[in-house]
Amino acid sequence: MKPPPFKYYRATTPEEAIALLSRYGPDAKVLAGGQSLLPMMKFRLARPSVLVDLRWVRDLAYVRRTNGSVACGAMARLASLESDPVRALCPLLAEAAQHIGHPPIRHQGTVCGSLAHADPAAELPVLALALDAELTATGPNGTRVIPASDFFVTMLTTNLGPFEILTEARFPVLGPGHGWGFSELSRRPGDFALAIAAATLQVGANGTITHARLALGAVADRAVRCPGAEAALLGQRGGGAVFEAVAALASESLDPPSDVHASSGYRRHLAKVLAERALTQAWQRLGSTPTSPTPS
Repeated sequence: MKPPPFKYYRATTPEEAIALLSRYGPDAKVLAGGQSLLPMMKFRLARPSVLVDLRWVRDLAYVRRTNGSVACGAMARLASLESDPVRALCPLLAEAAQHIGHPPIRHQGTVCGSLAHADPAAELPVLALALDAELTATGPNGTRVIPASDFFVTMLTTNLGPFEILTEARFPVLGPGHGWGFSELSRRPGDFALAIAAATLQVGANGTITHARLALGAVADRAVRCPGAEAALLGQRGGGAVFEAVAALASESLDPPSDVHASSGYRRHLAKVLAERALTQAWQRLGSTPTSPTPS
């Protein structure tokens, strides 16, 4: 199936891309990896008349350590998250990346493109919330940093302005004293998830939890954090009974969508099971994350 006709522009700088978006307004869309936009165009779910291709903006094709974060430019490929340096700095990213589509998709798709697409069943929005990522938007009025907690609005909708581009995503490095967990269920490897859970934990000198993040995907119109569950973990010593209770708390208020793959009730049950698994993994990994060289 072919997409509707469109004009194609090849930008070589962020400024050129932003100028083109400003010129053509809502009829223009950014093309990064194209792994979401192009299929939507072929199915007539999206009909932009202008595509602005970022593939040739070479300065944005980076993954590097910056001020305690793994920084991914707009053209950093999803496959780069599976590299050994990224795994050493933020293993949660590397673990979850293996669940994103299939290898050809990860070699074409981009980190920022996935975040900007904001699919509620995608892995990266869940990770951005669990890691308190910072997302840099660049537009006609300069740049601004958007916390991940404020970035995702609803299905396929973010806080990006009409002429803004997501030029960088920063995920905090997980050093010693951090535990992390990721759990996902899909019908087949590479399929969209039926439910996703990601968690990070830290403990204090007395062995109780001092910092907790729990995020879920594919159970709402966007990836969601679980602040009530996070608060319930503070001051606790981890363990099966604690995590089971907290996972139940995280899932009880959910009203997931139903479709041909799973009912709302089943997705709510999965959210509880996967949240408990992710928290258990994070507890087991506490204090075991090594440090490593900066990614090149």
